Amino acid sequence: MISQDWISLDTPMGATLTQGGATFRVWAPRATAVHVCGEFNGAAQWDPQPDNLMRDESGYWTGFVPNAKDGDLYKFYVVGMGSSGYKRDPYARDLSIDPPFPHCNCIIRDPSSYTWHDQAFVTPDFSDMIIYQLHVGAYAPPSVGARGTFLDVLSKIEHLAALRVNVLQLLPIDEAETDPTMGYNGSDYFSPDWGYVVYDRQVLLSHFVTVNRLLTARGQQPLASATDLVPGPNQLKVLIDLCHLYGLAVIFDVVYNHAGGFIGDDEAIYFGDRFTDSNNNNSLYFTDQPMAGGLSFALWNRDVRQFLINSAGYYLDEYHVDGFRYDETSALLRLNQSTGFAFCQDLTNTVRWKKPRALQNAEHWPVTSAITETPPAGAGFDVIQHDGLRTSLRNAIQQASYGGNFPLPLLAVASNVNPSSVSIPWKAVTCVENHDIVKQGEELRIPALADGSNARSWYARSRARVASALLLFLPGIPQIFMGQEFLEDKQWSEVPNSPLHIWWAGLESGDRSMKDHLHFMQDAVEKRRRHPALRGFEARPFYVCEKDRVIAVHRWIEAVGRDVVVVSSLSDSTYYDYEIGFPSAGRWLEAFNSDAYDHWENPWIVGNGGQIFAEGRGLHGFSASASLVVPANSVLLFTRDEGD
Repeated sequence: MISQDWISLDTPMGATLTQGGATFRVWAPRATAVHVCGEFNGAAQWDPQPDNLMRDESGYWTGFVPNAKDGDLYKFYVVGMGSSGYKRDPYARDLSIDPPFPHCNCIIRDPSSYTWHDQAFVTPDFSDMIIYQLHVGAYAPPSVGARGTFLDVLSKIEHLAALRVNVLQLLPIDEAETDPTMGYNGSDYFSPDWGYVVYDRQVLLSHFVTVNRLLTARGQQPLASATDLVPGPNQLKVLIDLCHLYGLAVIFDVVYNHAGGFIGDDEAIYFGDRFTDSNNNNSLYFTDQPMAGGLSFALWNRDVRQFLINSAGYYLDEYHVDGFRYDETSALLRLNQSTGFAFCQDLTNTVRWKKPRALQNAEHWPVTSAITETPPAGAGFDVIQHDGLRTSLRNAIQQASYGGNFPLPLLAVASNVNPSSVSIPWKAVTCVENHDIVKQGEELRIPALADGSNARSWYARSRARVASALLLFLPGIPQIFMGQEFLEDKQWSEVPNSPLHIWWAGLESGDRSMKDHLHFMQDAVEKRRRHPALRGFEARPFYVCEKDRVIAVHRWIEAVGRDVVVVSSLSDSTYYDYEIGFPSAGRWLEAFNSDAYDHWENPWIVGNGGQIFAEGRGLHGFSASASLVVPANSVLLFTRDEGD
């Protein structure tokens, strides 16, 4: 018997286990009746029962079902003004694979079934962050030959920890209406995509061994049984938990500007209350404004806004995530002109209240200062994706690939050293590759861009080192795309069995170029983390010679010092006795020389022997200068001290 036991104004949305059963709550304002069907109904489990859920004045239907338990399958049966039939729970924590999507069932899940180990983890300060972006499906091991899973990503945690990045950014992981997917056509905003979940028991057992090895290596109790990993949500939770234990924050890419088109998906949220109309504006959740094959959310509706805000809060609370990358907030504002900005303010305020250290990163084009300002004037996001350095640096790398000794457009790079339209440098997330830019059919990855004829040549290797070192040594929060750390030269694809998956096998088999580049990236990341000036606010490009293809940048901490000088060349020839200004006279350490990483340790390295001595003859606006050796296609880092 369905009752109103355990029901109150605070009853959560969806299915929630409680004493002796579960409560259910769903929004269907134009429905005339709503039933909950499932395994808890005995022999008539999928038939609408005589007892309805009860409707309140706001169109929310609630009820308590005794004996409902963890793992039970269920759906809502909605009687509407236009049709009657089943609907998935918009707040379902998990979906079944039998029957397959979109006619799958929802699954009651106990959020406490996974025991967390990450109580001591603290999300890094924004200025200290180094982001690593990946697509879960592209992490398939060659032996599987299909798609990557949450547990496949887990197997790379030690690799990422050794790289010393400290933020893992997953492309969208919600259930999507197509398979395979990049994740930007989501359909169910509280359920992990079934394609990223391991269902095969033997495969799960092998991952269970890895999970316990990683836990015990960090002094934690191992999981008691592989059944702890059976629910799909727990596989995502263990990935996040272990990331935290290995020093990695985790942020989710979320899509609140639109959802999928729901073609052929009669059980989706589109007409969640079974109202039937050809006018998309009469949909329960959407407007008639199209985007990317889907529709924009009706953000004028308070209940729709709350649904999306609840999605963010759910990931913070139940998955312990450390922030979000919000897909195209510019489109969100454009498609909801009167309400989009207010929604952003409500969203960012709520996330900040729930978890003040959570990173809120807006993808907004063009880059606009109001997006990262605090309300009421601003939208309240912490940081914004920035394309200034990416565009100018990729352009310089590409032009260098044409050969010859003509000047390169390094003044454009210099003008983007300090990100525009942000008040503080770390409010800009910078990159040279990302999922959009180097996807199949789009732009080339850096090694292929650097040498169009041979992505493994010295030209490709050395110019790729320049691009990544400048990304790490210049202002902003640097974002690395999967494979960039070991010279991946192919565009990527989310399609299972694609030859464009990340080539982990090359690295694992000892490909010399990949191993050397990984060593280079590990050391470059370590230098950024060691020297506070590389994470600070101050940067001045004090020397640019487009003819010589040389740029130099001074970085320091105001009122403290800790000065560093970054000198970079995209010339194919080495310069000797090259005069560069320095902030002060005396000994400067050559703390980093990218030329050392070609055939590590490069027996033919060109450089300054680990140090230089600046003399008191002023140059380039400084009181001192030094005569340097600047290797071809290189980045040099000079410091006054060894670093922290």
